Amino acid sequence: MSVRHNEAAHRFELEAPHGLAIAVYRPQGNARVFTHTEVPPQDEGKGIAARLVRAALDDTKARGLRIVPACSYVVAFVRRHPEYAS
Repeated sequence: MSVRHNEAAHRFELEAPHGLAIAVYRPQGNARVFTHTEVPPQDEGKGIAARLVRAALDDTKARGLRIVPACSYVVAFVRRHPEYAS
């Protein structure tokens, strides 16, 4: 399972066993505002969201963009991993 960046749709995607997991963002100046994270219900609790969000945030940092968590999952993830706090 590898994470891909779908720039046209403003989201990161990961093919999970039961469908597509997504982390949606809105570009805003020199930042990405992460607005929604979704994993197929059958795949919840398997670390898929964490893997997806970590890749999305790593890509955001690598591009020199600020991370703005607006989705509850991303907010909680950043609290657990302060290295992503902008």
